[in-house]
Amino acid sequence: MAEVRENHPRMGGKKLYYLLKEQLVKQGIKLGRDALFDLLAANNLLIHRRKRKAITTFSRHKFRKYPNLIKDLAPLRPNQVWVADITYWFTEAGCLYISLLTDAYSHRIMGFAVAETLATVHSRRALEMALHQISKRAGRHLIHHNDRGIQYCSQEYLAPLAAWHVQVSMTENSDPLENPVAERINGILKQEYLSHQPVRSVEEAQQHLERAVFLYNYKRPHLSCNYQSPDEAHRSWGPLERRWKNYYKPPVANEPKDSTFRTTTETVNAGPDYH
Repeated sequence: MAEVRENHPRMGGKKLYYLLKEQLVKQGIKLGRDALFDLLAANNLLIHRRKRKAITTFSRHKFRKYPNLIKDLAPLRPNQVWVADITYWFTEAGCLYISLLTDAYSHRIMGFAVAETLATVHSRRALEMALHQISKRAGRHLIHHNDRGIQYCSQEYLAPLAAWHVQVSMTENSDPLENPVAERINGILKQEYLSHQPVRSVEEAQQHLERAVFLYNYKRPHLSCNYQSPDEAHRSWGPLERRWKNYYKPPVANEPKDSTFRTTTETVNAGPDYH
């Protein structure tokens, strides 16, 4: 059992039940979702969250900060909004940093890079990987959204966006809740695919990240994609049925700041397995 845990990607119980349900029925096995959760819990197979954190965003810089263009925008097609973020990854080789570009409509990871530093060149590598999957004509209809980190505001990073005529959008307060899709993908990759992998070098980290992105994009059913994989949703261009309740409520006058709202991301993250 330990060998299975270490060498295979982890997946939330709801996704696992969705993938196994048909086979269970064919074999005459009666096992509901709650029973599966109990079985996973009894064998210590539920995903455990790690609480170590590292600061990846520095927004107190002199570079221009762009307005938020997606504040009230719900993406209706692929390559309409991409969200960018950098997350940390604690490994045996030290703290590494992962740069990601994700399509906000399909949740497909479009570009990625891993490195030992937060240098802009690594975020740019992820960006260039993503841009080379679309035409410059498509770029004219694309918004790139990020958290105002110094990497994303530098001319080194903005130059490729200008070349593809991509609009630039940024959060207003460097608040993770203003970039929830990016934050969600960060958690999924680390909790389900990367946190349990032995990594002794950046080269090994790159291999594990490439495999994780492949499994996430092509194999993992996603609630926000109507249980399609992100790649299927990206190629389908069909309407996506949202399978969770939205618990957002507008701020109320004189209400404490830390209880003004609960986002969809917070709701999905509430349990041990709602990925």
